[in-house]
Amino acid sequence: MQTIRWGIIGCGDVTEVKSGPGFQKAAHSELVAVMRRDAALAEDYARRHNVPKWYIDAEQLIEDPQVDAVYIATPPAFHKEYAIKAMKAGKPVYVEKPMAMNVAECEEMLEASRQADVPLFVAYYRRQLPRFLKVKELLESGIIGEVRLVTTIHLGQFKKSSWRVQPEISGGGLFVDVASHTLDLLDYLLGPIASIQGFAGNQGHHYEAEDIVTGAYQFESGVYGTGNWCFTSYEDMDKNEIVGTKGKITFSTFQNNPIVVATSEGEEPYMIEHPHHIQQPLIQTVVDALRGQGACSSTGISAIRTSKVMEDILKAYYLKDH
Repeated sequence: MQTIRWGIIGCGDVTEVKSGPGFQKAAHSELVAVMRRDAALAEDYARRHNVPKWYIDAEQLIEDPQVDAVYIATPPAFHKEYAIKAMKAGKPVYVEKPMAMNVAECEEMLEASRQADVPLFVAYYRRQLPRFLKVKELLESGIIGEVRLVTTIHLGQFKKSSWRVQPEISGGGLFVDVASHTLDLLDYLLGPIASIQGFAGNQGHHYEAEDIVTGAYQFESGVYGTGNWCFTSYEDMDKNEIVGTKGKITFSTFQNNPIVVATSEGEEPYMIEHPHHIQQPLIQTVVDALRGQGACSSTGISAIRTSKVMEDILKAYYLKDH
């Protein structure tokens, strides 16, 4: 059976536990090379994770004939460049979220995928986690009846600035980094969003990026939704509620809380733990798809929808002089 041999561009923090070992532990998958511009850090990662090769040049990794597919784990500012280079070299790509800096870059990446006839996957790994598959199963069971609306509230305490609040590197602020997961998950659970309105501002004045966002949206299915994200709050908390004609389902995107189903008959909690290597279930579907053994639910085609929702919500903020 064919084994997919992976190379990682950008073997930083996210690859230590969340993703990197997933490429080694997934069936018919192997991690054969990593790249980081700092030679000492690249060599250290390769040694600690038993990876045979390391590079300081992304193009050398892409051109390595023993690398079949490329995982891009850099900040978003570099996603487009490396993804297009890899696809032009005929290598499938699995890229971190958000897919790119903006929708225009996402479109360029999708066009490169079409031109090269190689697949493009995006690391919205919650689509394959058992906890959220359970939410999808509950929705499809009809236990809460017909879905009417979804509400999200995500609060975060102010934390020291990082590249994630530098729009020239991340494409926005913490909203882009974390709300992308929730919005993509809602796309998976409820279908595509058809129309969006939003407001964004900066209340804390700790950095230039947005730190408070409100969005309102209507899904193609007719479901309505609202979301509020504030990153200068007194606590860290996130909660999604999907309300139907017979009940509601409450769950967190990030916090380790149970799913709770509430109906007229009472409440029922479901506690489903995440796997240790949280991206491994999605990575397995990517490997299976590359081997012709199945499909992956998180592709460039699905991920560009989430980028468009975020861009529509934030565009007024970034157009004005703030």
